[in-house]
Amino acid sequence: MKKPPSNDEMTICNRFDRICKLALHGEAVDYYRYMDYRHSHEIMISELSEKEANKLFTMDEYGVENQWFQVLGYDIEVKDALLAEAIEMLSEKKRNIVLLSYFMDMSDAEIARQMNLVRSTVWEHRKRSLKLMKKLMEEHNDGKKR
Repeated sequence: MKKPPSNDEMTICNRFDRICKLALHGEAVDYYRYMDYRHSHEIMISELSEKEANKLFTMDEYGVENQWFQVLGYDIEVKDALLAEAIEMLSEKKRNIVLLSYFMDMSDAEIARQMNLVRSTVWEHRKRSLKLMKKLMEEHNDGKKR
């Protein structure tokens, strides 16, 4: 039969018990502090805005599929194949006006100075070019639907 623990043994057991409880309490405090830190510094991906989510990845773009045009010393890249095809169908003067206007954000007056034309001529060429491009692109889309 076991004999009951002595007073000294009880004191040692109580001290050990107290040390274990303090260690566990300290670990719990560290854990809750860490979880509070994570909660304040981390968010779920589903809670990100579209703009923030787009920063998480990159997409490689290769110029192989794009078409380049040379206009008055500028290299202009057109990424849409259908648009590039429509631009290519224009005469050189009209093509240059459209590219400078819409891809280089130049005003009619700036284009007229660069190309030695009258501003109204630039406006007229751009207007006619857009009509022609629209017609070409609509014909292409109608051909695809059939």
